[in-house]
This record gives sequence, C-alpha cells and structure tokens, in this order.
Amino acid sequence: MGTPSQGSVAVAAARVDLCALDLMPVFAKEMIAGGVAGAFSKTAIAPLERVKILLQTRTNEFGSLGVLKSLKKLRQHDGVLGFYKGNGASVLRIVPYAALHYMAYERYRCWILNNCPSMGTGPIVDLLAGSASGGTAVLCTYPLDLARTKLAFQVNSSETLSGALKQTSAQPTYGGIRDVFRCVYSEGGVRALYRGVGPTLMGILPYAGLKFYIYEGLKTHVPEDYKNSVTLKLSCGAAAGLFGQTLTYPLDVVRRQMQVQSQQHDQFDGPRIRGTFQGLMTIKQTQGWRQLFAGLSLNYIKVVPSVAIGFTAYDTMKNLLKIPPREKKASGTGHGAA
Repeated sequence: MGTPSQGSVAVAAARVDLCALDLMPVFAKEMIAGGVAGAFSKTAIAPLERVKILLQTRTNEFGSLGVLKSLKKLRQHDGVLGFYKGNGASVLRIVPYAALHYMAYERYRCWILNNCPSMGTGPIVDLLAGSASGGTAVLCTYPLDLARTKLAFQVNSSETLSGALKQTSAQPTYGGIRDVFRCVYSEGGVRALYRGVGPTLMGILPYAGLKFYIYEGLKTHVPEDYKNSVTLKLSCGAAAGLFGQTLTYPLDVVRRQMQVQSQQHDQFDGPRIRGTFQGLMTIKQTQGWRQLFAGLSLNYIKVVPSVAIGFTAYDTMKNLLKIPPREKKASGTGHGAA
C-alpha cells in the first residue's frame, strides 16, 4: 500500500522541480550556464594562466624562460598548489564575469535588433553586442581581476626571503583576496581597485566584439547538417579567440604591469605606467617591443582548451537547464553561443 503513495510523492516532486525550472527566466538560466562554464574552463587552465602573468610581469626572473621551465621553476618555489595561487580570485571573478557576459550579450543583441532594424541581423550586430557586453562584465568584476593578478604575481623564493628586509615595503605579501582588497583600498581608495581598467576596456571591447563577430560569421559557413556539431563549434570558437587575442594582447600586458607596478619597484626602475598609450610606449622603450607579446605563445596554448572546455560545459548546462536554441526563441529572449 505504501508503494503507490511513495510513487505519487516522487512524481509530484519531479513535477514541482520541472515546474520550477520552467518558471526560471531565460536570462537567469543563461547566467547560470555561463558562470558554470567559466569556472570549469578557468580552473582547467589555471597553471598556464599563472605562468603567463609571471612572464608578463616578472621579466627578470621568468622573461628568459620558456613555458615548461617556468612551470618547473614555479613548482620548485611554490609546490603544486602554487599553480593555483590566485585561482580562487580568478574563479570568483570569472563566474560573475561569464554569467554577465553571456546574458548581457543576449540583452544588447535583442535591443539592437529591436531598435536598429536597419542594421539587419548579420555579424555587425554580434560585434556591437559582444563589445558592449564585454565592457559591462569588466566594469562589474574588475577588482576581482586585480586581486587575482596581485596574488599570482607573488612567488616564494630564496632570493625573496634573503632580501626580505630590503623588499618589505616594495613587495607587500597578501594573504588572500580580502587582504588584497584591504591593502589596495588603503593605498588609494576605490580608484586603486580599478588601476589598469583603461587598457582592460580598450582590450576587451575589440576582443569580445571580434570573438562574437568571427564566431557567428564562421558558423554561417557551416553546412546545415553540421550546425549542432560540438567539434565545429569548438573550432569556430577557438579560431575567434586566437585571432582576437593576437590583436589585443599588448593591451593585456600593459594592464598586468599597471596592476602590479606597486609591487615591483625593485625590478622596474623606469617611469610609472599611468595610461594605455603611455604604457605601450614605455614598455617598448624600456623593455623592448617583444615584451608587449610576452606570454602570447602560452596564451595560444591556453585559449584552445579554455574555449573547448567552456563550450562543452556551456552546452551541457544549456541542456540541463532546458535553454531553448536561439532560432526557436522570440525576438525578446534571443540567445546565442558564446
């Protein structure tokens, strides 16, 4: 007698869960899917991301080393966990960033289509919507990126320990994300938390726009029978990411050096970087133009798996959350791939 009753309860619970999922707004589902995808992809490439930051900023210690030697040196100084130093801040940043980026792209895209019909529905719309969504996400999450960079910049080494008295004031040691916020805020208030946001926006606006522009443009050339192929989606996304990264990478180097220059007075005696174009010229004159592309090859290595993992996780979450394809949505709730 108890079995039918238990079965009825289970069916009722399942219907309630299904109903709750159906009631969830599409934009909320998009934010959840984007956040989960961002967390998975960022954690997977965390070791490569930290080495890239060290190649960009600690030029005296890592500038002449390759990727493998840098990974080996990092493991000797900080251990295996050192590969993930700063990843907590990175994940805390990427989850809201990716969630906002995906969702804002859809909202901006719908707004453009509804208010500027003369622009059509081509890749130009994706370029504008992608740029606007990238800028929105950056402004909302930039302090977390600053914290991630400062934590990743720290390296425990015998040289640092032996020269502790000399470097105490030049290189503050941060105990975590909250400690970074406290120290940086005490240095210059809210403005200090956004140090380097200028080159970040100048880099993300074209990069995010180009990423969507190229990705959506390449998808239009995919035969209809292969539209749902994950492999082709990953290939299109990887190509878009690589192309966009190459064009905007020097701005990323300027941003990183602006973020950590208060920590590296002992390494860099040149003029302080105070702006994007001034930073590009300063790095070129004092460190050479090659420094503007330091770590770019590593960025190529990490972009492909990052895009692959991100797309796979995002597609999985879209299926789990029952997000309808863009083609089947009303114009006010359109959705696109990342």
